[in-house]
Amino acid sequence: METTSDYDYGDYTPTTPCSRVEDNTLGAQLSILYYIMFAFSLFGNGLVLIIIRRFEQLTTVTNILLLNLVLSSLIFMSSLPFIAVYMQLSTWIFGDAMCKIVGSVYFLGFYSSVLFLTLLTFDRHLAVVYSMGPLQVRNQRYAVISCTVVWLVSGLACITPMISHFTFFSRLENKTLCQEYPQEIPNINVDLLRRAGFYLQLFLFFIFPLVVIVYCYVRIAITVVSSKIVTKFKTVRLIFIIVLLFFMCWTPFNIVLLMDDEPTNCEEQRKRGYALQITRNIAYIYFCISPIFYTFVGKKFQNYFRRLLVKHFPILRRHMSVSHNSRSNLSTKSTQNEF
Repeated sequence: METTSDYDYGDYTPTTPCSRVEDNTLGAQLSILYYIMFAFSLFGNGLVLIIIRRFEQLTTVTNILLLNLVLSSLIFMSSLPFIAVYMQLSTWIFGDAMCKIVGSVYFLGFYSSVLFLTLLTFDRHLAVVYSMGPLQVRNQRYAVISCTVVWLVSGLACITPMISHFTFFSRLENKTLCQEYPQEIPNINVDLLRRAGFYLQLFLFFIFPLVVIVYCYVRIAITVVSSKIVTKFKTVRLIFIIVLLFFMCWTPFNIVLLMDDEPTNCEEQRKRGYALQITRNIAYIYFCISPIFYTFVGKKFQNYFRRLLVKHFPILRRHMSVSHNSRSNLSTKSTQNEF
């Protein structure tokens, strides 16, 4: 039986149905991690939102982009509890409408997170490489337009999973499944639609961001080394860690999809199912632990977090040192400090 592995464009075969009890048993065992990641992400991203709202201003480019990145991460993580229940029960209990909604939300969060991460990197590239030059495009209008384009592109890319997710009853397993392309879609070439979605995800949401990010950080590295300004290195350190972590988490998953787009026999499908279960969970970890870096790596966020703790737990004041710079002063230095 196919379960959450069918959320991936490459995980489809038009051959005779194959029992996937073993790898779906592994998925059911790993599904507890989805609840943990959801709760941790809700807390971590919520903390970032509170810090931005309490101590920062949404008039700065960095904060606008960061806010949208956090929102996209929360959108993605909101789909995990439904997928976890699906994996545990090995049957879809939420109905056909929710099948389409959860599938669309899953991809909307994934696609937008990738693009916002790329946009955030490009913005750091502009801030560092052109900080002393005549380029003055980094303003609130630029940030709003950029975010609007990202949400528009991500939404359009979600049309494919929205129209291709269905619930159907599997006689092989005697259960209701929610997956992509389980049946013929009237007036639509299902195989062409599946391949288009797969290559869209591969090139637009993996290879393109990778090329842009590598280019930006090469330029940033050259600028930092030539300028020998320590504060610039500190400025880009956090986002570099987040980007590196993202591709460490998502690359294995994409490699598995590329290794075998259409397994030829049942045994290969099972092996690939195991690989997808493991690499997918590694990929999801990114959305869970990235708030840790927002909160504990950046000096500003470290100070904001300590101020929140001291405010709600005054007894901790004697154990922590906090800076009480004004909100406006801290916000106006966003291009010179860490997030």
